[in-house]
Amino acid sequence: MTESTYAVSGMVCGHCAGFVTEEIENISGVTAVAVDVENGTVTVTSDRTLDAADVRAAVEEAGYELGTGT
Repeated sequence: MTESTYAVSGMVCGHCAGFVTEEIENISGVTAVAVDVENGTVTVTSDRTLDAADVRAAVEEAGYELGTGT
């Protein structure tokens, strides 16, 4: 299992978290997504190393912007 945390800007509520979660869950290999709206982060657990471009595309599809990994 691999776990990565990313900064996501623009999230302000639970609905935001839901949109981000839904898009990231569509990435092949993702097993869990935990969004922390207050801190502006999303932690992604997967069964393989994910391509950051895939995570960025999912976050952007949800309408938000991916920052650098933490």
